[in-house]
Formats: sequence, C-alpha cells, structure tokens
Amino acid sequence: MTVRVTEVSWADPEGAALRAAQRAELDARYGFADHEPGAPPTAADIEVFLLARDEQGQAVGCGGLRLRGPDSAEIKRMYVTPRARGTGVAVVVLRALENEARRRSLRTLLLETGTAQPDAMRFYEREGYHAVANFGPYVGSELSRCYRRQL
Repeated sequence: MTVRVTEVSWADPEGAALRAAQRAELDARYGFADHEPGAPPTAADIEVFLLARDEQGQAVGCGGLRLRGPDSAEIKRMYVTPRARGTGVAVVVLRALENEARRRSLRTLLLETGTAQPDAMRFYEREGYHAVANFGPYVGSELSRCYRRQL
C-alpha cells in the first residue's frame, strides 16, 4: 500500500477519529477503559502528530511525539486501522516519527504498549526498539511494557 504521511494538528478530525478507534479497540482488548497510566496526550504536549493516508486519501494510520526531556520523546497514539495492517503502514508511520525526532535533534525515543498487545510488542522489537524498565507514569503498572530506541 502506498501511503502519504503529513503533519496535522492534534485537533484534526481524521486524527481524532483514528485516536477514538484506537481507544475503542484497546478498551475491548483490556475489557475496561482505565488501562492507560498517566495523563493522556493533548494538543499542549504533543510536539508533532502525523497522519498517514492511502492512495484514495483515506486516513489509515497516525502517531505522535510527546517530549520527555531536552533530547527524548515518547511515541504516543501510534495506530493503524485494521484494514491497513500488514501493508507496511505502521513501518512508514514509525519511520516518519523517527525522522521528525531526528529533525528536532532528539536522540532517544521511548514508548509504552500493553501486555494485551503482543502484536505491538513484536512490531516494536522487530523495528529496533528494546524493552526497558517501565518509566515515568508506567512504573509499577502490570499492564505496561516500555521500549526505547537510540536514534
């Protein structure tokens, strides 16, 4: 699948729709809505939010970066629609986020995923992210698995 990735505002309606779809999917996987430790991302703390569109212009993926310090960021709201999974969209979005991080002189990317998302854990490990001790709001969370990649 050919995709085009562009930066959009956090308030972009297509981005909001993808984040809502992600939330619904995760609520169903975990069986409850309170599965994310810490404060949810907002327009005020997301440095960049990217949207991937397919050949027909349909939004099929997204992801953002939340600054965690002067040289690090956390990947937030990385999501690909079910119909676009397995087509390479996730890799394109992840690489675009990494490129945006480099452009902003960030050296470390962090992320958190959950124990009910083995597909996400496999994906990040395959893409060069290494499991680390839970950081920040994820410390002590039995549902969280954290990863890091040096750029």
